[in-house]
Amino acid sequence: MGNARGRSFLLKLNALQLVPFGIKPLLRRAAAYEALERYQLAYVDYKTALQVDCSIPAAHDGVNRMTKALLEKDGVNWRQKLPPIPTVPVSAQTRWSVPAAGAPGANTPPAAAQRAGPDQAAAGSERAQTLKAEGNELVKKGNHKKAVEKYTESLKLNQECATYTNRALCYLTLKQYKEAVQDCTEALRLDPKNVKALYRRAQALKELKDYKSSIADIKSLLKTEPKNTAALRLLQELNKA
Repeated sequence: MGNARGRSFLLKLNALQLVPFGIKPLLRRAAAYEALERYQLAYVDYKTALQVDCSIPAAHDGVNRMTKALLEKDGVNWRQKLPPIPTVPVSAQTRWSVPAAGAPGANTPPAAAQRAGPDQAAAGSERAQTLKAEGNELVKKGNHKKAVEKYTESLKLNQECATYTNRALCYLTLKQYKEAVQDCTEALRLDPKNVKALYRRAQALKELKDYKSSIADIKSLLKTEPKNTAALRLLQELNKA
């Protein structure tokens, strides 16, 4: 019965012109895919929704469910079988609904965007993405110190979870472990179950000899990805410390 409803709903959604990167259509289509047990496609839609707004609880929950389902179905290499996850353009990331004054649950843009006009906010977000990309290229070249500078500039314009985890990786490489912990904590504030943030904070805490907190982060990670080999290896090391 659930599959029939999901198939019917999916047909209706496909018959409509999906609002480009609209959160509600993405979540509804993801739920329909999930009902049809098309977990890979559901995962992609949930992850795409999180690119638009990384604070959506339904999308986080969906990603966690699909991760567990895909682990059981395809094993530890399930990510390699995923279809491409589309990159959400900056224009979609900086679009907020403007409800009637005083409406309950109204979405409020960040304070920086409230001060700036829409064009300025979009330009700032675009610049942030450019700086992050430049930082990524510097990491590939092994220039982690310069990459930190790029990520720092990017975060001044747009506080994005991935930028924090990328800078945390640089801090780990530079042995600036306290800074790495701070960045991972900020990333987890934006995305409480972010696997990279949990793993990298655990690494930094291990180096700071805070083994108890490091183990706690790894155990939180393993609730989302119980077969994450890197996390399991780190947990073994921590248990011996």
